[in-house]
Amino acid sequence: MKRPAKLSPPGLRQSSRREFLSWSGKVAATSALAGVTLPCVHAAEDNTIRLALIGCGGRGSGAVVDASQSPYGPVKLYAMADLFEKRLASSHRVLSQKLGGQVDVPAHRMFIGFDAYKKAIDLLRPGDVAMLTGYAGWRPVQLEYAVAKGVNVFMEKSFACDPPGVRRIIKAGEEAQKKNLKIAAGLMARHAPNRQELIKRIRDGQLGRIQFIRTFRMQPCGTLPRRKPENNDLQWQISHFTHFLWVSGGLFAEMNIHQVDEICWIKDAWPVSAHGVGGRIANNTDCGQNLDSLSIEWTFADGTKAYHVTRWTPKCHNDFRTYIHGTDRAAAFPWLSGHRDDLTQIYKDQRCSPDNIAWQADEGLFTYYQAEWNVLLDAIQNNKPHNEAKRAAMSNLADIMGRAAVHMGRVITWDEAMKSDFRFCPNIDLLTDDSEPPIKADAEGRYPVPIPGQWTEI
Repeated sequence: MKRPAKLSPPGLRQSSRREFLSWSGKVAATSALAGVTLPCVHAAEDNTIRLALIGCGGRGSGAVVDASQSPYGPVKLYAMADLFEKRLASSHRVLSQKLGGQVDVPAHRMFIGFDAYKKAIDLLRPGDVAMLTGYAGWRPVQLEYAVAKGVNVFMEKSFACDPPGVRRIIKAGEEAQKKNLKIAAGLMARHAPNRQELIKRIRDGQLGRIQFIRTFRMQPCGTLPRRKPENNDLQWQISHFTHFLWVSGGLFAEMNIHQVDEICWIKDAWPVSAHGVGGRIANNTDCGQNLDSLSIEWTFADGTKAYHVTRWTPKCHNDFRTYIHGTDRAAAFPWLSGHRDDLTQIYKDQRCSPDNIAWQADEGLFTYYQAEWNVLLDAIQNNKPHNEAKRAAMSNLADIMGRAAVHMGRVITWDEAMKSDFRFCPNIDLLTDDSEPPIKADAEGRYPVPIPGQWTEI
């Protein structure tokens, strides 16, 4: 394994929406597509699509399993890269146990460090896939490198931490378009057939004119403890990425982008402005940068309002759904757990309850995660257009607008967000093991938290 001597994460936790360890033992759903002969994308002697996993946490490892189960393969995990040796080794061990021969990553194709992504991508051929599943702060530079090298990309959400990063994603996507490269973005709900069917019914007018949209993500989430003196500060911040705005955009950006994307999908438009409020409960001891409550309103050009309410506090009412209210009736997207039986529903009127259902989608053949990989690999194998970079970046910007409106305490417009040159970490592409972290904790071990009226991030 090629690596520098240093970086190993203190207390690294491998939490992810994919729940990799449970997912990786499942077999793919039977499909009419299974066994279909598909054209080669490489030389006739080897039509296997090689994968380079860049970011080996649960999210990325779970994505390898999804790719391995697609009827549009075959695929093979060929290279791995991560900032932390412990995480890479764990991923390699579990994936090798679960996928057997589909994992072909000897020690000389494992790379550790800030430039490890380059070494992994350099091993790929045209038609292969770079899996960018690490930290959002480095997503733009990694996407740019993959596109420059002429390989396809699967990139996880979120996609950038700040507006300049969003613009870099858009530009890289445009370059990929010129090269006919395929780019998939990890907003997997867009590929769920039951959600697609509800969107079609909305477009057909079955709800009437959309008046407003309500979304909720209210569930307990962990807080950041005080860093121990023996733990390197830069390593600590990166390995606890959801607690730091410069690494991931923060917990809201990482988790709530799905429902922000759903709002934009339902409206088939981007918001023109956002405002909101947020804060922390009085006894909060979190050392990270996240607020524990946020309420955001986006406004669209036609005046339609969309609301999103977030609360991470335990022992409170929980909700995790998207509700759409039209002039005739309402509808709902289910909890975003990714299961095949996450059923969308239309209600007889505005009352969103199980005893008032007018229509309900059928159970899907695939999970959302599986579906997004089927689309990507089908596009590669059959040379179909597939580039989600701009759409993903625009949803990311809508997410950033809402976060900034709460953090800064004022209305944020789409135009000013898109034009903003604010960056959380201007030198993020150049960080090394010896770099100083861009933020420091105070004497109590707490990192800077947004204060409305004083904070800037646009």
